[in-house]
Amino acid sequence: MSEKRKVSFLGLGVMGGEIARHIGEAGHELTVYNRSPDRAGRWLEANPGLAARVATSPADAAEGAEFVITCVGNDDDLADVVLGPSGVFKTLRQGGTFIDHTTVSARIARQISVEARDLQVHCVDAPMTGSQIGAQKGTLTLMCGGRKDAIEAARPVMQAYSQRIVHVGKAGAGQITKMACQICIAGNVAALAEAVRFAQASHLDMDKVYEAISGGAAQSWQMDNRWQSMNEDRFDFGFAVDWMRKDLGLSLEEGRGLGVSLPVAALIDQFFAEVQAMGGGRLDTSAIIKRLPRKGGK
Repeated sequence: MSEKRKVSFLGLGVMGGEIARHIGEAGHELTVYNRSPDRAGRWLEANPGLAARVATSPADAAEGAEFVITCVGNDDDLADVVLGPSGVFKTLRQGGTFIDHTTVSARIARQISVEARDLQVHCVDAPMTGSQIGAQKGTLTLMCGGRKDAIEAARPVMQAYSQRIVHVGKAGAGQITKMACQICIAGNVAALAEAVRFAQASHLDMDKVYEAISGGAAQSWQMDNRWQSMNEDRFDFGFAVDWMRKDLGLSLEEGRGLGVSLPVAALIDQFFAEVQAMGGGRLDTSAIIKRLPRKGGK
């Protein structure tokens, strides 16, 4: 890091908490905020080496900050912490930089960008991919929408927790790119679930099957990271089914607006709905295999 900056991070969830840790470890002057104060307290306890200040509101977090970063739940949550009565934009100074890592609609990303422009604030919508593991290791990929100068302003801080920063287009483009990403992931994990159940029913050595097929055209991140855990019926980690359904809902809504048919994404969304109905909403997306009965296998 070439320069210590004043950075505020809002949203200390599974991904956000890890990102905030990387920012603090990079030596930046860190302020954190979470709508549930207990979570902020737990984050401080888990990171005793970081001298972070806990803000009392989004506006308090943004007061005096050079960079404000959000990673919250959905459109309504983001609008509240950014545009609400005690939101970030009430106090973020002119020339400051706002970065959002929440997966939300392109509509809210564009709305916030317009508000930021009027306030003369740099604005980047930067949803991410790389999973919880990537957040922990600081190797996320960021899909950035916004003006080029905004991306470059944000880059010095974003580099603390990412290995790839891609400027994909104007405001909202980052969110559209994330939707395309989630469509791909949903298709991959659904097909992988069927492959695992097929190999199990055939009484094959699952380690040998993985060794054979993971070096060819079938290889994917999902296969490398979920084959074994799916075979062992382990799902209490990772990216939750509830979150994937939210993201696919955004993709399907955007597709309707574009006049684009997404039949596979729509079908897999219903498969995830079945997992939710089974009580698996908080399980990793690989739990999609639970809707397929296990027959035979070792």
